[in-house]
Amino acid sequence: MTKLTLGSHPYLLGFEQLERLVERTAKSGNEGYPPYNIEQTSERGYRITLAVAGFCEADLSITVEDRQLVIRGRQADEDGARVFLHRGIAARQFQRSFVLADGVEVAGATMENGLLHVDLTRAEPDSVVQTIRIETT
Repeated sequence: MTKLTLGSHPYLLGFEQLERLVERTAKSGNEGYPPYNIEQTSERGYRITLAVAGFCEADLSITVEDRQLVIRGRQADEDGARVFLHRGIAARQFQRSFVLADGVEVAGATMENGLLHVDLTRAEPDSVVQTIRIETT
């Protein structure tokens, strides 16, 4: 029995890229730190919120690489002068990735009360009707 993949299904022509996106998302291996929420803020707006307690704006970077939103956090190394009796606040570096659909753009980012908010907008697709002329031979 032959396994049909998404890109090889006879009714889905040209969707090979979608299969690659699904594979890339599965391989991202985000462990769970930092925790995040994704919410829909409007009909065409979304917000990703990451809990980044202990990080300041200078410790964070947000980039879009090949339709993939990548959020990285890296804190400067401490000088070792502090002695912790208990260290429950994570202070490790992280990388969190989200695959963006075509037409989804980053509208901006804000930080408040230890939460990083990344706002996304989805452009309204153009409605295109194309008539194909049939030629006789």
